[in-house]
Amino acid sequence: MPVIECHVMQGYADADKSRLCEALTHAVRIVVPAPPEAITVLVHELSPSGYMRGGEHRTPAPALPDPSDTVRRFLTAMEARDLDTARNMLGAGFQMVFPGTAPMTTLEQLIDWAKPRYQHVTKTYDGFDAMQSPHDHAIVYCRGALSGVWPDGTPFDGIRFIDRFEVTGGLLTRQDVWNDIAEVKANT
Repeated sequence: MPVIECHVMQGYADADKSRLCEALTHAVRIVVPAPPEAITVLVHELSPSGYMRGGEHRTPAPALPDPSDTVRRFLTAMEARDLDTARNMLGAGFQMVFPGTAPMTTLEQLIDWAKPRYQHVTKTYDGFDAMQSPHDHAIVYCRGALSGVWPDGTPFDGIRFIDRFEVTGGLLTRQDVWNDIAEVKANT
């Protein structure tokens, strides 16, 4: 029965502390074969006046946004063709790789590439999985099914997809996409 105790300064919202507890529970389960109900996480809050590092009192850094929420908001903006909102969610050096493409760095490149493939596409999500990489970014996988309309006006649905995102400081820095559109299109 693992017990994890962590100390944070006062100032984090309850939702942020809940995210922290969930993340710590998942981190334990990647190593220890324990069900979630056997893992206890205790968060101890410290007053900033009772904390000093380097001889100086500190204040807590703001919590990072939930990377899964960031990805979902980006995908929702892209589906709605709200390119300004989507573009504002991209970090420096952003690139995306779709099946059969070289890395693209702008949303306009993606739209131009997609034009001959389909009129529009929507995603139904089966789930989002987020984790912190050992580097400076979170990784988010989302998976589900694509539906939409082929260039000739014929509808399609139920096409598998999985997207992998890197989120750095609350901004998207990479997107890798895998789906079965080409295989389904070849068989229709």
